[in-house]
Amino acid sequence: MVNARPNLQTKLGALELAYPTLMGSGCYGSGEEFAAFADLSKLGAIVLKSVTRRARLGNPMPRIVHTPAGMLNAIGLQNPGIDWYLARELHKYAGRPCKLIGSVAGFSVDDYAYVCERLSARDEIAAVELNVSCPNVASEGETFGCHAHLTEQVVRAARSTTDKTLIVKLSPNVTDIVEVALAAQAAGADALAVINTVRGMAIDVETWRPRLGNLAGGLSGAAIRPIAVLAVYEVAQAVTIPIVGQGGIETFTDALEFFLAGASAISIGTANFTDPRIPERIVAELQEYLARRGLAGLEAIVGKANVGFSTPHQYEGDEG
Repeated sequence: MVNARPNLQTKLGALELAYPTLMGSGCYGSGEEFAAFADLSKLGAIVLKSVTRRARLGNPMPRIVHTPAGMLNAIGLQNPGIDWYLARELHKYAGRPCKLIGSVAGFSVDDYAYVCERLSARDEIAAVELNVSCPNVASEGETFGCHAHLTEQVVRAARSTTDKTLIVKLSPNVTDIVEVALAAQAAGADALAVINTVRGMAIDVETWRPRLGNLAGGLSGAAIRPIAVLAVYEVAQAVTIPIVGQGGIETFTDALEFFLAGASAISIGTANFTDPRIPERIVAELQEYLARRGLAGLEAIVGKANVGFSTPHQYEGDEG
């Protein structure tokens, strides 16, 4: 029997989303920039640009370089700082027809706790993403997200400041992403975003210099999708909290790979720069796919390609 309107609702902790599509931090603005081209009511949520305790000018130019099947970026967390952000910017985002997720970055455990507490207190913010791919200045510059014990400290500190859903964005630049995922879960994360960008470099063969002003940057786009799918697959076998799959999603079939690997939602980033309607199209094609197979909703496909998938956090109902 064909189900004409399969249910695409999903939950990330206490955060309920009408659609399983998140717009990656820094890749969709606040939504206003794309409102003339896309139906924001057909998005699950927009993850806002990361904000830090103090204002940051960001990295030297150039900051973005196109690469085969992807893009390198080294923006450097440019933002006006939490004080300005709360006083001058955030109120403009009220009334969006989709959920807004704040993104927190920092350079100490206290930074994360401070910014998370202030940001999550605002009604405009439905949940908070912790961008743990930042260096800890108190620990010889070690990146928080590359060490399980540092990730645990950040998440525990942020968790103590808010009851809103905490999503921890994991770095792929680690030896064992599962170890970091388990540390984040143990510290109180409600969901995990898997993965952030992969470190990379491009060199100008005429000038003999790196093409990014910061020398190296984060690689995103289709080039990293197989890395991201594997990471979701492995993390989904170990944790009992929902996963947001991300990394190179450009089409409906790309999204399906992440759901089948164990993701309960997806996040779209680089593809939005070329077509802001991609998220809406993925939702429509996902509903068509489920209806054609007679499936009641998203829960029928989450983790179905993952032979070791554990389902304590999954939905009750149709098992497909």
